[in-house]
Amino acid sequence: MKNPGHADERSSEKRVKAIAAVSGGLDSILAAAVVSRLGIDVALLYVKHLFSGGEKKEGAVKRQAEGLGLPLRIVDGTVEHLDIVRHPRHGYGRGMNPCLDCRIFLLKTAKRVMEEEGAEFVITGEVLNQRPMSQHRGALDVVAEESGLSDRLLRPLSANLLPDALPVKEGWIDREDLYSFSGRSRREQAALARQLKISDYPQPAGGCLLTEKVYAARLRDAFEHAGADAVDIDGFRLLRYGRHFRLSDRVKVIVGRNEAENDILTGFSQGRILLEPVDVMGPTTLIEGEPSEGELELAAAIVARYSDSVEGRPVRFRVSGVGSERELDVIPLPPEDPRIAGWRIG
Repeated sequence: MKNPGHADERSSEKRVKAIAAVSGGLDSILAAAVVSRLGIDVALLYVKHLFSGGEKKEGAVKRQAEGLGLPLRIVDGTVEHLDIVRHPRHGYGRGMNPCLDCRIFLLKTAKRVMEEEGAEFVITGEVLNQRPMSQHRGALDVVAEESGLSDRLLRPLSANLLPDALPVKEGWIDREDLYSFSGRSRREQAALARQLKISDYPQPAGGCLLTEKVYAARLRDAFEHAGADAVDIDGFRLLRYGRHFRLSDRVKVIVGRNEAENDILTGFSQGRILLEPVDVMGPTTLIEGEPSEGELELAAAIVARYSDSVEGRPVRFRVSGVGSERELDVIPLPPEDPRIAGWRIG
């Protein structure tokens, strides 16, 4: 293992500035720490969006910045990122994850910040061949070129396996101070973290929500039936909650699974039909689209099977959100009804 340099070992001349794009994970903060110890003036950049991990991930980034004593800039890229999810130039992975387009977007943002801050290059924690879609050699080259960074993109953890970036060409950084990490194993990163005394980082967990089977199926269904441009930010958020059933091309039903989800669904009721059981305990439900009377009754019958109803007895629902409020009585569908599995999304 190399002995990472320290800034105070470098020249006292005005230091070169770099922007380190960080995600809250180990690799990106390692890359920033390595370069900051080589006499480079490093500032961290975190681009948040709907799938970046929320307040928990943002909090981790803030702690990491504080731990390294490096300045942090947070940019909200939610609107632009959703457009990329809707219309990815390079397509999707196994789910609905536009990994290449996402990386290009994040690095275009980093390039803009680099120029605004008067920095010379951008740092990422990308590791060659760690991710099959976005970190093989060809993908790394595409990301560098289409982001507009080209050789102003430094990947310190795999730099010795890649062509020299501008900081090496200009002599701002010695190639010998960079690394040759490759593949999915994280042993080398863990060892480097111990050496750099970096301990505040999450263990590898599940991937992006867009790669998860259920969420991806629901998003694909929404794009197919409503159109990608019709799915707004609330539409993306709502896909995370409840049981989803597709009754027809124009009608979808979303059934709360517990009290917390019932409250969440109520918050999304504007512009949707809201079904609530009147005389028994049961789930709150949203209906998207313009159901016929038969589809409305079918939706209520599906919901009724999840309520505390007596088998064979009708359940009364309050129907609201369609200009007027009324009540509807339905017999619950039997639990063994084979159609339910066919209606379920994800």
